[in-house]
Amino acid sequence: MRYLLLLLIILGQKTVANDKATSRAVDHAPIGVMFDHYHKKGEWMISARQSHMEMTNNIFNGNAVSVADVLEMPNPLSIQPANLSIVPAKMGMQMTMVGVMFAPTNKITLMAMINYISKDMNLNTHQEIMSRDLIGSFSTSTSDVSDMTISTLIKLKEDDKSRWSGEISLQKSLSQKDIEGNVLTPMGQTMEMVLPYAMQTGDGASRFTFGITNIRKITDNLIWGNQVRTKAVIDEDAWAFGNQYSVTTWLQYEVSRQFSVSTRLKFDHENKILGRNLSVVAPVQTANTENYGGKELQLGLGANLLAKLLHGKNDRLGLELLIPLQQNKNNLQMATDYKIIFGYQKAI
Repeated sequence: MRYLLLLLIILGQKTVANDKATSRAVDHAPIGVMFDHYHKKGEWMISARQSHMEMTNNIFNGNAVSVADVLEMPNPLSIQPANLSIVPAKMGMQMTMVGVMFAPTNKITLMAMINYISKDMNLNTHQEIMSRDLIGSFSTSTSDVSDMTISTLIKLKEDDKSRWSGEISLQKSLSQKDIEGNVLTPMGQTMEMVLPYAMQTGDGASRFTFGITNIRKITDNLIWGNQVRTKAVIDEDAWAFGNQYSVTTWLQYEVSRQFSVSTRLKFDHENKILGRNLSVVAPVQTANTENYGGKELQLGLGANLLAKLLHGKNDRLGLELLIPLQQNKNNLQMATDYKIIFGYQKAI
């Protein structure tokens, strides 16, 4: 994290004088905030974001639990084994987001975005009865194009101190939702099975998103932003990840025209999985649809930079680290350690 911040500061020393005088690093929200700005008529913008999230250990209704605790919990999906016997140890998820924006008018900005996701999970398998000794460890991994989103951003109101915008989006999951992988069973055998929901890169569902964003100038150097978004499933088959609701608020400070820093609070609430895949039956917590969703409060620390990397207008670079302050996830789930996001934006 510190090396990336150092890189941003070094790049920020490069001149940006040949761009419009009004261009500032603080004009865009922290890179982890989506749909925060609109464009003037005829403007284009391309963007790319890369994120990485790390999860380790397990929590039950927000409280830390040991491996021994997990092994004592019942397996609700099958008579045998009677208790959970496969325990997740570590999970990483990488997401690549590529988008393009175009403003046909001063009030409307259109956006298209596609996401590519890769997931890796390390798990430990234990004997199903008696001493519950460790049999061995294994890992699963999946990757695919996850979804595509088409959005409309609407300029609602703008003056010298504040601007309001609305977002309407339609998202379609593109990935298959029954990816298989090799699983080490409590019997000591490796079997190819449909992986649990957490390892699927999509669910085949369609979703509608509505959001409102307000950006307010507190002083010439201090910006306050707020955003509310809700994402609802409107079409699903067999199962789908639950509806999502998020509220985020942030402060940005302009160190210079080329460089700004930010701090952010983000609250997420996700419902449990809708439906069920009857082929997901492994004796592991991630196979149970009740072990998804919940509430999470995160702290974000970020930086934005204007630099001259490619021909044309200034390039925008953004970096943000998200750390959980409180995790009240439903039932038994892995705990989030951190999420880091790096992004690039270029207006044309």
